[in-house]
Amino acid sequence: MIRDISSKRILITGGAGFLGSYIVERLHGIGCQQIFAPRKSDYDLTRQADVERLMLELRPQIVIHAAASVGGIGANRDNPGRFFYENAIMGVQTIEACRVHGVEKTVVLGTICAYPKFAPIPFREDALWNGYPEETNAPYGIAKKALLVQCQAYREQYGMNAIFLLPVNLYGPRDNFKLDSSHVIPALVRKCVEARDAGAAELTLWGDGSPTREFLYVDDAAEAVVKATQKYDGADPVNIGIGEEVSIRDLAAKIAALTGFSGRIIWDTTKPNGQPRRCLDVSRAEREFGFRAHTSLDAGLKRTVEWYEEERREKSIVPPEGMAKCS
Repeated sequence: MIRDISSKRILITGGAGFLGSYIVERLHGIGCQQIFAPRKSDYDLTRQADVERLMLELRPQIVIHAAASVGGIGANRDNPGRFFYENAIMGVQTIEACRVHGVEKTVVLGTICAYPKFAPIPFREDALWNGYPEETNAPYGIAKKALLVQCQAYREQYGMNAIFLLPVNLYGPRDNFKLDSSHVIPALVRKCVEARDAGAAELTLWGDGSPTREFLYVDDAAEAVVKATQKYDGADPVNIGIGEEVSIRDLAAKIAALTGFSGRIIWDTTKPNGQPRRCLDVSRAEREFGFRAHTSLDAGLKRTVEWYEEERREKSIVPPEGMAKCS
């Protein structure tokens, strides 16, 4: 059954962020008009008073909790306490507020980082509790996984319709390309472009290149979230991915080719690799709400590189004095 959500008041926490902005576009695409995507400067979800004010002022009927404090391996390593606290407190307070205010449906986004470090490939949802997550992102992963427990507990005690989705690593245009906090694909794109432009003969990357990752194009992920909002009301967590893995070494080669970097890639094995392998079993998403990713990694990377190159060109154009640059 497809739920008609076009007339609902829908709140997307983190709606001004990377994935959130695509969810907003997808919701507009199916006719939703009452969509709220406030920024942290308007409502800080780590503050209970702000969460309460948000619910009273916006009165959402559906909440999609996509807000997160997140980054790559380096950011996770440098901010374990902050990532644990902020992700846990934002989620716990938001879900509780949804219960108190009688929100019709709550969609909570978890993370692939919640899986055990050595979970069997492909990761199946019933393996979530069979070990400790990879150490560098365990605080973030455990904070998010605690929200699954909250959703299931609230469903059991209060009859709350709260679902939990587990997106794999996302990428695409509008991603975060800041090297101190970005994930692997935007970091590689930026490093390769800058090395190319500098005429560098070498580019040093973290680890040994052997770990594998699964990557989902961000607009596909937004489609999955919207479909789950419309069609899925179950207690079980659901993987959101494409079901294919690629080694970091092969990924770096793809991005180097797309950006035109022809130098040598050197692997710094003194730096951490992260989780050895990541690849999802995505059969539950297809079975439960008909989601199947359709953007290949090669196509998605090409769009991402083209977007980043265009952004750099636009930002490098300085208008003559006294003239405003057209937007």
